[in-house]
Amino acid sequence: MTSSKPKILVTRRLPETIEARMATLFETDVNETDQTLTAEDILAGVEGKDVLVSTITDRIDADLIARLPQSVRLIAQFGNGVDNIDLEAAWAAGLTVTNTPSVLTEDTADMAMALMLALPRRLVEGTQVLLRDRSWAGWSPTSMLGSRLRGKALGIVGMGRIGTAVAQRARAFGLNIHYFSRNRRPPGVEEPLGATYWPELEAMLEAVDIVSLHTPLTRDTTNILSAERLDRMKPGAYVLNVSRPELVDEVALIERIESGRLAGAALDVFDNRKGINPRLLALAETNQVVLTGHMASATLEARIEMGETVIVNIRTFMDGHQPPHRILPEKPLPRSARG
Repeated sequence: MTSSKPKILVTRRLPETIEARMATLFETDVNETDQTLTAEDILAGVEGKDVLVSTITDRIDADLIARLPQSVRLIAQFGNGVDNIDLEAAWAAGLTVTNTPSVLTEDTADMAMALMLALPRRLVEGTQVLLRDRSWAGWSPTSMLGSRLRGKALGIVGMGRIGTAVAQRARAFGLNIHYFSRNRRPPGVEEPLGATYWPELEAMLEAVDIVSLHTPLTRDTTNILSAERLDRMKPGAYVLNVSRPELVDEVALIERIESGRLAGAALDVFDNRKGINPRLLALAETNQVVLTGHMASATLEARIEMGETVIVNIRTFMDGHQPPHRILPEKPLPRSARG
């Protein structure tokens, strides 16, 4: 007897509670290895499936989309970012794409604030010294001196949900809030934060002590912190990125920290396509850079909420309705019908 449940492929392991719930609601095939699947692995896995549940580690490009079986009608991304998916090609192929926004906001903002504290206050270095020496000489008036956050100017690039949540936390720490965003936020957002809007990014970069990136990756935001813009930053300023590595010219950032032009960076995301840049690791070893491995949204609560959002998107779509978190391309192309 053929199952009437939607058939889905899940490309990575998810929290047990989510996998169990999916197994109840859908005919579910999970990638038990939890290793990134190749294009051929994905194509083999989605044969006869209705839904591809992808993650940011899956490259869903135009070539793969063109080769997807006709049975696949929905790509339900487990994650907020969808820059791993060719949205124009998916749209043209008649596919619906969804993501899991909003549920990551608070956890990502918490991580951004933690990194904002860790770098100038030398928190990682302070721990490493004790672990390395296995002893402590005791307190000294000049030991482990860092920089105070209160009174510093924070420049937020992208004042959406996460950027606003970061601004709220930073305001409580006494930072002065500045922001550059595609659209200016209303007075009801700006005034409680004492936030200053900058219509030109270059001008804001010259005025702030810390630059924190919270914009999605698009054609317009790729390399938004270019070498030229990094040179506009104040000497001794910091860069913070918990969004996407492609937002920053990483080599240019490394060069400016190595030269002492910038004080350092705290990066939860970085270019890892061919392994971490050895020069970036060297800066981390000398505590000029703090590196974490894409941990900003890594809480059990967030992962469960992401999974529940994926389930809602799938069920809504399979019931014949528009899913609540549908993603559209920036420039839609003509669509084709799928079976």
